[in-house]
Amino acid sequence: MAKRKTTKAFKPYDDRSQPTRSIKGYPNTLRRSPAKFYPRVVSLADVTGPRFTAAAVTADDADLSRQAPGQPRALGQLITVSGRVLDDAGKPVPDCLIEIWHANASGKYIHHNDPSPVPEDRNFRGRGRVVTDAQGRYSYRTVKPGGYAVPDDRPGDTIGWWRPPHIHLSLFGANFAARLVTQVFFPGDPLNDADLILGRIPDKAARERLIARYVPRTTSNSAEGDAPLLFSHDMVLRGRFETPFENR
Repeated sequence: MAKRKTTKAFKPYDDRSQPTRSIKGYPNTLRRSPAKFYPRVVSLADVTGPRFTAAAVTADDADLSRQAPGQPRALGQLITVSGRVLDDAGKPVPDCLIEIWHANASGKYIHHNDPSPVPEDRNFRGRGRVVTDAQGRYSYRTVKPGGYAVPDDRPGDTIGWWRPPHIHLSLFGANFAARLVTQVFFPGDPLNDADLILGRIPDKAARERLIARYVPRTTSNSAEGDAPLLFSHDMVLRGRFETPFENR
């Protein structure tokens, strides 16, 4: 009789693989870093929902580079980011809703609280969403975001700090308790090494898990004559190799 395969025990993440909760020179982090621990009762709703399917989104939701099909494309370098969402055992996470948002090519968000004086882009959609397939795969199209100067007019702010180009992501696994909020960065950008958020992840290997991988093209240009740069980025929802997250 074949020997029954045993399941390995779940190994939680190491704190060194995650950003420190309070970042010196970035006072905003103090608002999400309580000095006292407050236990929270997990409700049934937290562990049973929500559930998403591909029907929750449209193909247009995966294209942030224009307001609608047939409309002019936003300014900037066209890119496609694709990859897989996995669990700690390396298994795909299907039906995972991924919400996407980032600044335009000039480094400005579509938000009334963004004080940046750089140009807006009315053709830039700025936000989108996709749902992973049965193999945990996802893909979205956008323009590469620009870096931007972080306001430094409050006591304790680091002077002259710039955020590197990055994309914000929110992932919903099997339930609300499995939500992951994170960022993805681009390889070789000179601002990566000076970023206060990326640099506050103590473990180097964990920091590198936030940087997308450039993928050389193997096909001809698109019909638009503007082939996108391709990037690959896998994300892990829990465990030792969990993608560094925010808001915990």
